Amino acid sequence: MSQLISDNLTDARRGKNTQLPLPDMLRQSIYSRLAGYEDLNDAERLSQDPTFRLIGSEKIRDRGAALPSRLHWFETQVLTQSDNFSGLVAMNREMIGRAEGQDQSSRAVLDMDSTEIPVYGEQEHSAYNTHYASTCYHRCCYSMLKVTV
Repeated sequence: MSQLISDNLTDARRGKNTQLPLPDMLRQSIYSRLAGYEDLNDAERLSQDPTFRLIGSEKIRDRGAALPSRLHWFETQVLTQSDNFSGLVAMNREMIGRAEGQDQSSRAVLDMDSTEIPVYGEQEHSAYNTHYASTCYHRCCYSMLKVTV
């Protein structure tokens, strides 16, 4: 993925005085969405999460991931540039092409189960969930299943 990012995204920062390269920030943005965080509100806490730091580059492991202001700049200023937007489209096509070219004798199925735990009042860590139309704790359980065809 790092090579795809390097080939398709441009970094317009002057002088390349960068603490985090674009591949690290894109990974952080993608992984946080995959972990169920739909916005940047949890970026500061996630930047120090040991597991989250392990899936990043060595820079992230050593100093922590990008903070909310840096990620906001990355997602709203860098990724929205026309060259980078086209680069994201090209990366998507490339990854789909690679997936389609793989051996189809086995596949992995990610099963996601969602549970609503309704709460009343101002319970800590609860949030309004539009799908359930209630204030609740929302718990996702993931399991991986390898299927041989």
